[in-house]
Amino acid sequence: MKIGLDIMGGDFAPKAAVLGAIAAQKALSADQKIVLFGDKAQALPFLTEEGVSPDDFEFVHTTEMIGMGEHGTKSVLQKPNSSISLGFQYLKDGKIDSFASAGNTGAMLVGAIFSVKPVPGVIRPAVATNVPKLKSGFGIMLDVGANADCKPEVLAQFGMLGSLYAEHVYHIQNPKVGLMNLGEEEEKGNVLTQSTFPLLQKSDINFIGNIEGRDLFNDKADVIVCDGFTGNVMLKLAETFYILTLKKGFKDEFFDRFNYEQYGGSPILGVNAPVLIGHGISSPEAIKNMVLLSRTMVETQFVDKIKEAFK
Repeated sequence: MKIGLDIMGGDFAPKAAVLGAIAAQKALSADQKIVLFGDKAQALPFLTEEGVSPDDFEFVHTTEMIGMGEHGTKSVLQKPNSSISLGFQYLKDGKIDSFASAGNTGAMLVGAIFSVKPVPGVIRPAVATNVPKLKSGFGIMLDVGANADCKPEVLAQFGMLGSLYAEHVYHIQNPKVGLMNLGEEEEKGNVLTQSTFPLLQKSDINFIGNIEGRDLFNDKADVIVCDGFTGNVMLKLAETFYILTLKKGFKDEFFDRFNYEQYGGSPILGVNAPVLIGHGISSPEAIKNMVLLSRTMVETQFVDKIKEAFK
């Protein structure tokens, strides 16, 4: 297994990415290797400081990178030798089994869609994230930013993608799928949610109906379906809880699970290979966990499960 990692993306690159890769490699088996995409000359000093041999990794050297503020589509097209573009080329060619980056989100979305492409039958891939639950564990919410505007058919597919992810990657049996809405009743909501409800009802997943914002952190649903605009607002609000507890000096196990570092990265569900996007401020711990989640997605053959479901 070869896990691709962009070391040029993120606010603290390449140091955070390299240190995260070192930590992750220690948890991998002998037949699992991390392939680093980026400037090898910048990475070597961090390896030396940690007493790690460069031979522990494979390198795809490039000095070109896509900045966090660059336009996603244009940058991928105009910078074919960037770490992100090369990573997706390797993924497309089957030279790596997965690819992850804490870099430009737009470039990662564009790269995934135009290189490995969506699974046949998937209208729009979605970005998923973990949502801590009050009692224990967490649920899955999607979409959280890739699709600000959605059609009912797209939201219905998000329900299937999220259900498959919860079941096969996190081993949640018969996951409960809820549609985020402003009321529990079937007729509540806007045109989008009202039209999506019957589609989810007819699907083969365990759809439990509408849920409200108050249900985000309880056990009512394992998978929360929403458009990317709504999901991104809820995600950013949830992330703030952890920051506020730190500022207030408040220590609590539940709020500690809002720390993004524990989950590493957010997968793009519905494309033909495992692709993960990390937070721009990703620390080495977050990078490590993103790499390990990449491994899990490869080991569980999750993409094959999606292909089978969307035949």
